[in-house]
Amino acid sequence: MSGTLDHTMMRVADLDESLDWYRTHLDYEEMGRWEADTFTNVFLAPEDVHDEGAVLELTYNHDGRSYELGDAWGHIAVRVEDVYDAYEELMDAGVEDYRDPDSCGGSYAFVKDPDGHEIEIVERDHGARWSLDHTMIRVEDADEALGFWTRKFEYQHTGRWESDTFANYFVKPEDAAPEAMAVELTYNYDGRSYELGDAWGHLAVRADDLHEEWETLMEREAEDYRDPDSCDDRYAFTKDQDGHEIELVERD
Repeated sequence: MSGTLDHTMMRVADLDESLDWYRTHLDYEEMGRWEADTFTNVFLAPEDVHDEGAVLELTYNHDGRSYELGDAWGHIAVRVEDVYDAYEELMDAGVEDYRDPDSCGGSYAFVKDPDGHEIEIVERDHGARWSLDHTMIRVEDADEALGFWTRKFEYQHTGRWESDTFANYFVKPEDAAPEAMAVELTYNYDGRSYELGDAWGHLAVRADDLHEEWETLMEREAEDYRDPDSCDDRYAFTKDQDGHEIELVERD
């Protein structure tokens, strides 16, 4: 199994405000919606997102709860042709100035959405503008994290960036299109631990056959968190070694 990443889910406190922010500033469009009695899921992406491109899932719980960001999840990253032009465009539109390109060495920048989720802006020569390039999660053991993704999901180690105090590792399926989203694993050398919080939900991986690929994960000793039967045979969930939730979802 080596399914591409389907979406990243984040929880939001005000659905209308969040939808307006992503539509206005990232030109996202609604790709789908799921209404339940207690929550609403809305899927967003640029109009011309690639077939293997990931989308953003916003989850709104109807009980008006608030959320803690924690620090085990880092950010989503979106693609642009020129990071300076894109950042200036967002500033002109009234987005809060968080980390400009100059403060990031000129190669990327960061903003925040209304709920404080960090969004990195990265320069890429592929993919729709503002499409999801990667989702960053923090891990406590780099070797264990790489082993999880390469052994359980058959992902490939596609890149590494070293700093004095941390390293970033990128993984995605071997045959994935350049436009597919990657997972960025960030390992800090000081041995810190992390809090998951509840403002971030999960990563989702596409499955050709939900039950078959779930059984493969179980044979590979992935955590049996929420099996297909418990999810009405529509999806399932496991967790990585640090507790980040990973959904397995069947797609045509």
